[in-house]
Amino acid sequence: MDWVKIIHLLCVMGWMTSIFAVPRALIYWKREHDRIGEFGPLGDLTIRLYRFSAGLGVIALITGLWLGSIWQFPTWVWVKLSLVVLLTLHYMWTGRLVLRAKRGVFTESDRYLRIFNEISVFGVIAILWVVVVKPF
Repeated sequence: MDWVKIIHLLCVMGWMTSIFAVPRALIYWKREHDRIGEFGPLGDLTIRLYRFSAGLGVIALITGLWLGSIWQFPTWVWVKLSLVVLLTLHYMWTGRLVLRAKRGVFTESDRYLRIFNEISVFGVIAILWVVVVKPF
């Protein structure tokens, strides 16, 4: 079971990197696109980061469900899973922004993207609180 926890934590850390980095990268990608007028290397990097971390997110979910089943799904695990679903929706919205950016469509402002980026921080704090405190 310890190996499952280690794999889970590693994959969560990788997924979190993308959750925090991709919206920020979109800001710089937008600026690059405005400057050079075409798809540049920052866009390629952003897409690769999003795709790679999506796989890590899937592995994190599978190992998390495995651990939850070992622990017989106490209430705190269900709360955590609910919060993870919300974070996943945020990630999927980020993917939508990435796909639009790939087509050269940048409709969101830098400010919007910065705020959007910070929303995920609150989700992660809530998840960490539930996992560490186990209030239920």
